[in-house]
Amino acid sequence: MTESGMTTERSRRKVRLGRVVSDRMDKTIVVSIERLVKHPTYGRYVRRRKSFKVHDEKNECKTGDVIRFVETRPLSKDKRWRFLEFVERAK
Repeated sequence: MTESGMTTERSRRKVRLGRVVSDRMDKTIVVSIERLVKHPTYGRYVRRRKSFKVHDEKNECKTGDVIRFVETRPLSKDKRWRFLEFVERAK
């Protein structure tokens, strides 16, 4: 199948690391990624946050956990990510 430009191997999926901020939904968690960006005018570093809805099949993630999650096909209107593994459990 390589002659038509298609490969049998899947393309590289994006993997992200973030902190769980909500686990109230069934099989869905909200994960936040925080990064520091230098302000263009003032030069001060500003925190920027982005939230992702992540599929958690076994409902095992709790608020405060640091997890790794991976890009996947659309699972719902907002969910395009899937839980991969724990990096650090909440205390």
